Amino acid sequence: MLRIRGWRVNAKRVQRIWRREGLRVARRHPKRGRLWLADGSCVRLRPCWPGHVWAYDFVRDRTSDGRPFRMLTVIDEYTRECLAIVVARPLTSDDVLQALTDLLFLGGNARRLFG
Repeated sequence: MLRIRGWRVNAKRVQRIWRREGLRVARRHPKRGRLWLADGSCVRLRPCWPGHVWAYDFVRDRTSDGRPFRMLTVIDEYTRECLAIVVARPLTSDDVLQALTDLLFLGGNARRLFG
């Protein structure tokens, strides 16, 4: 808005003005990590199309009676679509392999698997 009105300002000057006026200055977001190591090996892939890169994670929680359960979530990194959620009290490695195998077999089309 200052630039539109003809002021010559940059981001640092605006942040100094905000601080002087007692306003809260937003923190900068950290940059994403490198996609490679110095030896040329790949750390992670940047997704370029749907189904190119998947990510999975485990989530733990407890029911209202205090019993624990675990969830395996699989998402498509490009579309941010959830491909699968597997919920079980004892979530074993066989359960994880079965879910990933089903997704690979169907090409990541979770609607056919769970719909």
